[in-house]
Amino acid sequence: MPPVIALEKLTKSYGKSRGIIEVDLEVQQSEIFGFLGPNGAGKTTTIRTMLDLIRPTSGRATVFGIESTADPVAIHRRIGYIPGEFALYDRLTGKQTLEYFANLRGGVDQAYQASLIERFDLDTGKRFKTYSKGNKQKVGVIAALQHRPDLLVLDEPTSGLDPLVQQTFFETLRETVADGATVFLSSHILSEVEKTCGRVAITSWASIAIRSRQASSSRTTAPSCPATTIPGTSTSSAGSRRSTGPVSSCARWPKRCWPSSRSSIRPASALGTFGSVSCFNCAMAATPSRSPTDSWRRRFPTSSPTAGTI
Repeated sequence: MPPVIALEKLTKSYGKSRGIIEVDLEVQQSEIFGFLGPNGAGKTTTIRTMLDLIRPTSGRATVFGIESTADPVAIHRRIGYIPGEFALYDRLTGKQTLEYFANLRGGVDQAYQASLIERFDLDTGKRFKTYSKGNKQKVGVIAALQHRPDLLVLDEPTSGLDPLVQQTFFETLRETVADGATVFLSSHILSEVEKTCGRVAITSWASIAIRSRQASSSRTTAPSCPATTIPGTSTSSAGSRRSTGPVSSCARWPKRCWPSSRSSIRPASALGTFGSVSCFNCAMAATPSRSPTDSWRRRFPTSSPTAGTI
C-alpha cells in the first residue's frame, strides 16, 4: 500500500534564515506518526510545505499519492488541519464558526458534531473573541475532526488544553485511527508523543536527526544503557538509503530503545552529551526533567545534521 504522506528531499530556504533541508519521510495509512523537534527546528515549515501553503525550494511532497504542488485542493478536501497558530472570526459564536467550516465541507454529520462538542465540553453560544486560549483551541480541534477526514495534520494541537481535555483529545485520536484515518502529529512535548504515536521522526535544526519505531509508554529510569550490536540489521523503508552495517541497540530494552548510531542518520557522537547513556530512549529516562528548550538543546547541537530517512 502506498504511503499517505511521502516527502522526498523536501527543502525550503528562507535565504539566511533556516527552513528545512532535504527532509525524507513516509507516513503509512492508519497510524499516528509523531514529528518531534524543538521550537524553530522546522516542524511547521515542513507541514506548510507539505500542504502547499508555501512552495518548496526543492524536493517534492505527495499526499494520498498526489503531488502537493499539482493539486492541493484535492488534498485539502480529505484532511483536517490544526495550525500551530490560528485566528478565526471574533464576532461569530462557537456554533456559527463550526457551522461555517461544516458548510465549506458541504455539510457534516450533525450528530457527530454534537458529540464532539459535548465530549470537549465547549460552550458554543459564546463569541469566539470571548473564549480563553483553551476554548479557542477546542473550536479548532472540533473543526478539524467534525468532517471525519482521512488525514489529520496537527501542529501542536494540545496547546492551551488542560490535562483532562488533552486526555479526551488523545482518546479521540485513537478512535479516529481505529476507523481508518491517519494522523500526523507535530509536537515538542516528548511525553505526549511517546504515549500516542507508533512511529516518530525527530527533526533537529532543519533536518531529520533520528527516526524510529516508538517505545512503550511504560518505562523505568535507566542510569545507563548497556549497548549491544545487532549484526546486519537494515533500518530503511523502500526507496530510502539502506544501512548495511551493524546497528547499535540496547541490551536493557532491546525492543524498546532508539538506536543511537545508524549509517543513514547522524553518528552517535553527534547527538550531544548523554554521559554513559548510549541510546536516545534510555537518555530520556535518565535525564532529569528540565524545560523543553534546555532538554532539546542539550540533546542536539545547533549544527545541522545529515538528513535522515524514515
